[in-house]
Amino acid sequence: MDDPILTIEEREAINSGRWFSSLSPSLRHDILRCAYVKRFKDGGLIAARGDPPEEWIACARGAVRVSSTSISGKQITLTYVEPGIWFGDVAIFDGDRRTHDAYAHGDTTILCVAKADFRKILAVHTELYEAMLRLHARRIRQLFGLVEDLNTLPLRSRLAKQLVHLVRSYGVPSLSDGSEMRISLQLAQEELAQLLGASRQRVNQELKAMEREDAIRIEPGGLVVRDRDALMRIAETDN
Repeated sequence: MDDPILTIEEREAINSGRWFSSLSPSLRHDILRCAYVKRFKDGGLIAARGDPPEEWIACARGAVRVSSTSISGKQITLTYVEPGIWFGDVAIFDGDRRTHDAYAHGDTTILCVAKADFRKILAVHTELYEAMLRLHARRIRQLFGLVEDLNTLPLRSRLAKQLVHLVRSYGVPSLSDGSEMRISLQLAQEELAQLLGASRQRVNQELKAMEREDAIRIEPGGLVVRDRDALMRIAETDN
């Protein structure tokens, strides 16, 4: 069900996004003025592969799971879009259809700008062109980094880097110990394995090894990071 108003927390997630917060106040105002809110339950389809590009989207709460389907019919998760991140602009720019499926992971709120409004904003604010170039350049750098890691780092290091990223984006203080951080994004080990291009069994082995080293704790509801510095050392030195 749609709700036209962002909550205070959702608006803060949008306004504090690294890229969005770098825009001029007038540009941010014009984007938000024509934006509208959509809310999805866990698993809800936000956009389907092959759809025409009708909206520019930002995640305001929860997460958006971006996935594709293999030839055998298996669904493969490529990334999770976190609050404050904008996406969907590539298809709007090149006019081609969407390349991946996007699903809500947990209860999720998105902020949308219609294609026509996006183009009007571009016409008024030439600043947005340069801002989009910066955004795309950052994505390309991240993509190159992921490809390099996949080809040069062992699974243990890549897993540690992924956990550091998740705790940075979704970490909340543990109720039992304020020095520990719980990853609020609930991922099954199979989903975590897909992000790393590895099997669930291998990821499970590495997680248990990190738990024995007191870097993390595995709980039924998810993962708790006990020592982020230890994870960063694993990510930087195990290569």
